[in-house]
Amino acid sequence: MEYPEDFNQLELLNTHGHLIPRGASSLWTGIKDEEEEVEEEEGEHSEEWYLEKEQTLKDKPTELFLWAAENNRLSTVHSLLAADPSLLHCCDEDAYTPLHRAAYSGHVDVVAALLTAGSKVNSRTIDGWTPLHSACRWSRVTVASVLLQHGAELNAQTNGGLTPLHLAASHASSLKTDSAHTLELLLSQRHLKPNVRSSSGETASEIARRSGPHYFLFEMVEDCVSVVPSS
Repeated sequence: MEYPEDFNQLELLNTHGHLIPRGASSLWTGIKDEEEEVEEEEGEHSEEWYLEKEQTLKDKPTELFLWAAENNRLSTVHSLLAADPSLLHCCDEDAYTPLHRAAYSGHVDVVAALLTAGSKVNSRTIDGWTPLHSACRWSRVTVASVLLQHGAELNAQTNGGLTPLHLAASHASSLKTDSAHTLELLLSQRHLKPNVRSSSGETASEIARRSGPHYFLFEMVEDCVSVVPSS
């Protein structure tokens, strides 16, 4: 897929965000209080409900595996992999892998299990998103840390030129402390390239200045760089 020079993927997120998977629910109807709504939805189902869901998908192993990764069904993930290791590399119609789904849902144990089994840490969706992009978009800081420890590309760019830092900066929320922690994690990485520009020409710090409460974190990094003596 080709994008025009002035393509702004962040604007696309704002206008078509409801199409982007986001953990326990993919029916995003708006930005307001979205983080609080996700947390509420994640805990609304009983164990019986999950077991019934697994039963309905038992004859669709690929769909079940993707669903299990997204819904933190670690034992199901293990049992399915034992029966068919090739499921590790399956994906949905948008090329989201089980690792992507576990990453944007914030399920650390599932992420670790998938990586241990050999899941590709830098696999791409049709829009060029890696699991790290997904984790940073939804402020899944612990997952992001695990992915980085397993070789996730820190400065990977989506088809629209967005890095994980762009996504963390553009969706920072004062209501969710993990937003700040995700930015802190990325900004503390030695090989970060904070001045990478998206296809629309913006750096992550420019996005943070206009869309989030944590721009001061970028200023702190800039101050630290400025006081480092030259060799």
